[in-house]
Amino acid sequence: MTFAQPVTLRGQHATLEPLTLAHEAEAIEAARDGELWKLWYTSVPAPEKMREGIEGRLRLQEKGTMLPFAVRDAGGRFAGMTTYMNIDAANRRVEIGSTWYRKSVQRTALNTECKFLLLTHAFETLDCIAVEFRTHWFNQQSRAAIARLGAKQDAVLRNHQLLPDGSLRDTVVFSIIRSEWPAVKAHLRHQLATPRG
Repeated sequence: MTFAQPVTLRGQHATLEPLTLAHEAEAIEAARDGELWKLWYTSVPAPEKMREGIEGRLRLQEKGTMLPFAVRDAGGRFAGMTTYMNIDAANRRVEIGSTWYRKSVQRTALNTECKFLLLTHAFETLDCIAVEFRTHWFNQQSRAAIARLGAKQDAVLRNHQLLPDGSLRDTVVFSIIRSEWPAVKAHLRHQLATPRG
């Protein structure tokens, strides 16, 4: 039995369900909301490469290093994807990443609840000792969102990855550790209970 098994996580604003190839058409439609593949600092597949992107996530799942989810909003509409990635069962660590959402749900309670559901499962079911987040140095929106969760910045890995366009990515690393989880959980519950205006 592998460390992280496929599971459905349900909340008020979002549902995370195991990603399959059957999600391809919905994922293409969601990515077209904001033409997300055109953002140079993200890695959202273009419509013609969506199947390949899903297959890549599923191959990593077979290896035990990723657990990919399809994300649905409160109305059941496909909203994007997220994953547990770089799964390190021996050290009880996961990274939450490879996340993207259709433009119309960005900056809503959906992302906060997805992170709440994933963090709760990681700390309370998988018994993780740490959960990590990584993002591109230039992805200011993502960096701010991760900090709002209550994660602390650990490091900047300079020239960490070579991107498809030949540029080098500086990666910003954040984490939440087990001892911080109770305070982060209370913080996220408060955020979800506070109306957005």
